[in-house]
Amino acid sequence: MPSRRSFLQTAALSSVAAAPWVARAQAPIALRFSSSMLADDNAAHYVWYRSFETALKAGTGERFKIDYFPNNQLGKEADVVQQVKVGSIDMVVTGSSIFATVAPEIGMLDLGYLFDSYAHAGKALDGSVGKQLDEILNKRSGCSVLTWASHFGARSVYTKAPVKSLAEIKGVKLRVLPTPAFIETFKAMGAIPTPIPFGELYMAAQTGVVDGFEHDAATVLASKLNEVTKSCWLTEHLFSPMVVVIGKRGLGKIPAELKPAFMKAVADATAQQRTIASQKSTAAVEELKAKGMTFFPMAANERATVRAEMQKSLWSGFAKQYPVTEPLFKAIDAARGQA
Repeated sequence: MPSRRSFLQTAALSSVAAAPWVARAQAPIALRFSSSMLADDNAAHYVWYRSFETALKAGTGERFKIDYFPNNQLGKEADVVQQVKVGSIDMVVTGSSIFATVAPEIGMLDLGYLFDSYAHAGKALDGSVGKQLDEILNKRSGCSVLTWASHFGARSVYTKAPVKSLAEIKGVKLRVLPTPAFIETFKAMGAIPTPIPFGELYMAAQTGVVDGFEHDAATVLASKLNEVTKSCWLTEHLFSPMVVVIGKRGLGKIPAELKPAFMKAVADATAQQRTIASQKSTAAVEELKAKGMTFFPMAANERATVRAEMQKSLWSGFAKQYPVTEPLFKAIDAARGQA
């Protein structure tokens, strides 16, 4: 029979051996989270992250540690997408269009006049459309869509001279993103789409290289583009979704018993961020008005005309190229007016 001393020595050694395991079990689950935007309350990415961090802590205590890397600290968005795929970065918040490089079907969300509002986008993406796009992305890359959120307002047309109708947009040189969806949208409207890097836009508008551009009010305000344009035609042609994606490795870090709380935090953050995004959009428009910007709503009949043209040409062409999206276009159309 072992002596009391040998028993205590054995117990002490067992405790030492167990200590690292206990420490590991109690260590928080670290997730690296990337964003291209600044860590600022006027940045849509950051607003979602802060809401998520708060909700996650409320639901799981100290079980998670979210390491947020804003302002492209982990690389350009195209590179970050690849890093999320391989698992060196766990999560990314970005515009949906960047993931069209991995799953081209997601590019449908950049087609003009697809959504009537962010509420309409949310209705579709929270349902079958978002689920199907998530399945496509997962099949192609192993990544999963955690949620679809909102940017700070729709994109509209900003010009030096007032533009208030389809007749007046004809022949107007507009800076657009260098993607087929943007270029073809404005060709269909009669404008002359001119791809220019965003960093060169202020000077291009100031010197007359372009007559205007398309963007959201919050970005116009933040970038002081109201100094080189004084008129906005509220086309609201694009309600671009924001997407939060997690890689296969990142998802695998989350224990099964914590996944319900993790996903609840995601849902709570999205609900809060969408509300804040709507408020920020309204505030940005009001501030631009105060700074001298004049806003002209797009006539309902002209909006319907352009959307019909988009549906006939761009949407149908996209669906032929990517047949899996045909029922998604129908589902988005069915959700119109339900939000």
